[in-house]
Amino acid sequence: MEKWAPAHDMSVEEAMKEFPQKVGISRYGEPEEISDLLAFMVSPAAKWMTGTSVRMDGGEIKGI
Repeated sequence: MEKWAPAHDMSVEEAMKEFPQKVGISRYGEPEEISDLLAFMVSPAAKWMTGTSVRMDGGEIKGI
């Protein structure tokens, strides 16, 4: 936010409030949401998963 805010003529506090709407997400992600994915990726359930990129962006990038 320290770089994004000035580039959009905002304070960091304003940017923290407005950023989700500006980039098309409903809210900031929670640490538990990231840790849930990481726990899966290191679990036996993901043992056949190789060479994969997983994007966690709350829907910022629209996909199919």
